Amino acid sequence: MRVAVIDLGTNTCNLLVAEIKNRAFTILHQSKQLVQLGDGKIQQNEISSEATNRVLECLRVFKKIISELHAEKVRFVATSGIRDAKNKIELLENISSQTGWVTKIVTGENEAQLIFEGVLLAFEKINAPTVVLDIGGGSNEMIMAEKNQLIWKDSQPTGMARVINQFSLSNPLKSEEIKTLENYFTSRHAAAIENCKKRSVQWLIGCAGAFDTIADLIDKVNPGEKQRIRQEISLPDFNRVYDSLIASTREERLKMKGMDNVRIDLIVPAMILIRKLISAIGIRRIIQTDYALREGVLFELINTQKA
Repeated sequence: MRVAVIDLGTNTCNLLVAEIKNRAFTILHQSKQLVQLGDGKIQQNEISSEATNRVLECLRVFKKIISELHAEKVRFVATSGIRDAKNKIELLENISSQTGWVTKIVTGENEAQLIFEGVLLAFEKINAPTVVLDIGGGSNEMIMAEKNQLIWKDSQPTGMARVINQFSLSNPLKSEEIKTLENYFTSRHAAAIENCKKRSVQWLIGCAGAFDTIADLIDKVNPGEKQRIRQEISLPDFNRVYDSLIASTREERLKMKGMDNVRIDLIVPAMILIRKLISAIGIRRIIQTDYALREGVLFELINTQKA
């Protein structure tokens, strides 16, 4: 059976097409489009007409790909940018009328669950106490896992599109702005930090998004050029990329090999969040994976197929 999974996020809309056979799966296609649901209207929890048009154009492209690959099932999920929007009904009706697809809006808790299940497709075992981090445009999910079990999960509306709209950040950042963001993230993710410290978590699994960009910058490859199920990011490499990005201007980041244009503005606060969590929790090891929410939906489809 061929299936398509669409994940409509706050910043990007992501497509995955896979073939499921018995207990195995093969990924046939992965792509993303910049939709920027989290544009200037995000602080009012509204979807702008421009964002609506970007989403509908993206879905026209995805529908063609899905048809060409003969996917039999389409699963469409939407996250923070949609679930928090006061005017989401109009967009959902437009999506349904133009594509015939039903959009499932996932809660923050469900989003964290799906991310964890996606990570399980990438890792055969998660034995040691580990925190999984998915940095989104609208929300951030933190999941604690041990012995392949989800121990604790949390979703906070502290995604990077919200952050850059909430805080007026300089180009490049000033030291006092870095401190402000550190305090903000520490406060909003206090429960996750405390739970990780109680279980002596030392491993961090970073899902997609910002972590893909970090790995691309380290490997000096173009965005999307290198697909990774999992790849270790050493702390020295992370710190080197952190120092480079924090000191950079927007114009300098545009020229960096490996920089995804989607994350030109979002990557800087994301690095501050990751660095703060590393120091506050006591992280000793970082592993990046491309697998996240889309793959979590695939995980559930595989298990449905098994049943």
